[in-house]
Amino acid sequence: MIREFHQIDLSGRNSFGVGQQAARLAEFETEEDLRTIFSGGVPERWAVLSGGNNILFTRDYDGLLLTPVARQITPLGEEGDTVRVRADAGVEWDDLVEWAVERGLWGIENLSLIPGKAGAAPVQNIGAYGCEAKDVIERVHMFCTDNRSAMVIDAGHCCFGYRESIFKHELRGRVIITAVDIRLSRTPRPRLGYGDVEREVEARGGVTLRNIREAICAIRRAKLPDPKVTGNAGSFFKNPVVDECVARQLQAQWPDMPVYPAAGCAGRVKLAAGWLIDKAGLKGYKRGRVGVHERQALVLVNLGGATGGEVIDFAHTVQMRVHEKFGIEIDTEVNIF
Repeated sequence: MIREFHQIDLSGRNSFGVGQQAARLAEFETEEDLRTIFSGGVPERWAVLSGGNNILFTRDYDGLLLTPVARQITPLGEEGDTVRVRADAGVEWDDLVEWAVERGLWGIENLSLIPGKAGAAPVQNIGAYGCEAKDVIERVHMFCTDNRSAMVIDAGHCCFGYRESIFKHELRGRVIITAVDIRLSRTPRPRLGYGDVEREVEARGGVTLRNIREAICAIRRAKLPDPKVTGNAGSFFKNPVVDECVARQLQAQWPDMPVYPAAGCAGRVKLAAGWLIDKAGLKGYKRGRVGVHERQALVLVNLGGATGGEVIDFAHTVQMRVHEKFGIEIDTEVNIF
């Protein structure tokens, strides 16, 4: 079923709480709904607005926004210890994680409490605590606007990288994700080597699937602001990937600088953007109605009534200050409209 809105206020549909308007917004459930929406042709401007958790509106949107609302989680079958599951695009990602943990299925527990919908997970290749969505995604179901037909793409063709995918490049503006198939396991495969995860798990009595989820939820709640209370889009910046020699030079000056492996990038490593922002003296820094969160420097917050333009100006200041101190460019992770 399609629900359509015109000149709709978006402040309740984006986690930053920015009060822009959209000329038209359509909620859809099925691929047939999408065929109906696009029956008169492809609008000049359109985009998917899923959970609104990784987006910043800097102006009114004069096109069509599409919001998936189907929320079915469907087991597809088992083979050995592998369980395959399909999640509709409108499923809350954390509801999917809880669904898996309740059933003793391993694979996405480290991605607990990441805000957003399942359909957005492959676009951003969401990741946290040493895990990424690409580790479990098998295929992505989508609707192609070019020929108004359903299509499926295997994970191997999704060009997954660090916060990257084909959906942000070649397929951007051409497809709408309708469901995601993931591969989970009944065999325990704990991944505890990132941050404080192991310590928090042990504090809860040791390694179990439930303890890992609860530990990661506790870590995230302690560090990250609740968007229902303080407007934000989660991590505003990506962790920069640099050559190993650059990291060694920086560590010679700042021995406590954390460095992580960059999966699939030989000779390169990942730096912690939050650490860089903190050491640039910006954690807790505020200017006007925008600030850097006092507990997690990766997060920019709307202190009340900020516009998207104010947030972008503030973000540029953060990027400039980090570059001045370290010579490192940090890119935005948030989608900017």
